[in-house]
Amino acid sequence: MLNLDPVSLISRLITLVVALTFHEFAHAKVADMYGDTTPRMNGRLTLNPLAHLDPLGSIMMIAVGFGWARPVPVNPFALGRRSSSAFMVVSLAGPLSNLLLAILAAIPLRLSLVNPLTNDFTSLTYQFLIQFILINLTLTFFNLIPLAPLDGEKVADYLLPPKWSEIFDRIRPYSPLILLVLLFVLPRIGIDVLGTLIYPPIRAVFNLLVR
Repeated sequence: MLNLDPVSLISRLITLVVALTFHEFAHAKVADMYGDTTPRMNGRLTLNPLAHLDPLGSIMMIAVGFGWARPVPVNPFALGRRSSSAFMVVSLAGPLSNLLLAILAAIPLRLSLVNPLTNDFTSLTYQFLIQFILINLTLTFFNLIPLAPLDGEKVADYLLPPKWSEIFDRIRPYSPLILLVLLFVLPRIGIDVLGTLIYPPIRAVFNLLVR
């Protein structure tokens, strides 16, 4: 269980529910805009968290502060003539939605509308916004890692030269296992590959947004 006080824990859970819901809704909305009715038919074209949250992923949010939602079903062949580029845009929509949430949450801070030194309420609001920004930036860059089932794998598969597609095809069946090793095994022996990859851009964008 996370070593957080109740206020911080509730704040983190609210943030993750909002962030994951908007992430999956963005996938569904963009796919629908390209003509794929699969998300709509599966009830995913909604901002209702219950349509997106995964039971195990929700438990993980409570237990370790990191979770996931149910992937939005998308039919790449229903995305029009440019299905490959459309599928890449659909995949990119999720991380970009989290980046947008982080930008919106930073506006009150940049405009000095929230001052952590005035009273308890504004202090809590300030802490919530900081955590909201950090979690959404983490989801943005984490999901851009080019390993299935993350969105970055589909984006990289489209953007990189064709010869790289063969590499992605070979490692795709093992990608979830590789991801688990990177997330949970290597950090226990002092090797934080994912942190090395995503923390610098998270810090850079956070400083740019909040200063």
